[in-house]
Amino acid sequence: MTASIVETTGLTKIFRDFWQRTKVPAVTELDLSVKPGEIFGLLGPNGSGKSTTMRLLLGLLHPTSGQVTILGKSPRHVATRKRIGYLPEESQLYEQLTAEETLRFYGGLFGLRRNDVQERSEALLDMVGLAHAADRPVGEFSRGMARRIGLAQALINDPDLLILDEPTAGLDPIGCRQIKDLLRALAERGKTILLSSHLLADVQDVCDRIALLHNGRRLTEGCMSELLACRDRVRFSVDGLTPEQVTQVKRAIQDVCGEAPDVDSPTRPLETFFIESIASATNATNEQPPSGVSQSTVSHHSLAPHNDLSSPMFHSPSCHTHGRADADLCLAAGSSPGHHGRSAICTTRGWHRNRPYENGDHVSGHCLLCRPGTGNTVASSRAGVS
Repeated sequence: MTASIVETTGLTKIFRDFWQRTKVPAVTELDLSVKPGEIFGLLGPNGSGKSTTMRLLLGLLHPTSGQVTILGKSPRHVATRKRIGYLPEESQLYEQLTAEETLRFYGGLFGLRRNDVQERSEALLDMVGLAHAADRPVGEFSRGMARRIGLAQALINDPDLLILDEPTAGLDPIGCRQIKDLLRALAERGKTILLSSHLLADVQDVCDRIALLHNGRRLTEGCMSELLACRDRVRFSVDGLTPEQVTQVKRAIQDVCGEAPDVDSPTRPLETFFIESIASATNATNEQPPSGVSQSTVSHHSLAPHNDLSSPMFHSPSCHTHGRADADLCLAAGSSPGHHGRSAICTTRGWHRNRPYENGDHVSGHCLLCRPGTGNTVASSRAGVS
């Protein structure tokens, strides 16, 4: 049986006043279990205990009673903290530092080597769509841009566990979609993600399981598909029926069920409509897309499945095969080693910094999102990625 990345048993936190009298029971007898590679959503109204639970998981608060383990150890264990990435609800950044300096600063706090920090910083800024703003002070950033640099900061140490508080707050719909695709890709690479958000549509898009809290207690927990399924209803979806055929189908169902079914036409998600409209307008006027998103990201953006890493979000703005200019780095999964020519690499197991290869051979190097020493490296082999 696979060990849980996050495990709480009877977790309780009671805030007391100066005289140690009970003031607020914030979390009460909370049992949670988050498995490796899972995206777990922590939901609830304001005051339900979500933020307190996250602080307990991070070791920022002492539990009144109960137990909490992160990666099999106490959250206060120093080695454990090095394997956690955290994005708070409000990112408190040093406003005078540029985006690149911010990532170098946090990389230094984790004791990373200078060359590794430089490579990761460049790749992460590109990944979150801030490569164009690498030299701008973060004090000039909009809230959406601040969330992007905050997420990059949470990834700088290549964490095994990501704890995210409102990760898509302040982002426009295109940015939200990019971050959601990124979270799914991280989970597919073995990262475990625990997030809290009031944007329920975003939670539904990315989470595998959720727990619903109320007044510090867990109301329910389970897989998203099971919790939301309407077992007493059945929906049919058929393309291209004429009005006469629809009438015939309705009569057939009424003969079987005894009542006429409700018939309507499916609607697209508002997110889909927004992205497609912006793409159409951008293509028509050749305008610069909003939020620092590259032209190609908008114009090629489709609502790809969660596991579709050929989505433009996972390409740098420079892949010959995918319609970009100078092939520096492609993040498409499943691509052959030689498919971009001689100046780029393409990976199937993580984001590797671009290094030239000769005659189809990848130059050895560690994956930015795989921990060194685990064997997840680019091999010098004509076969491609190890």
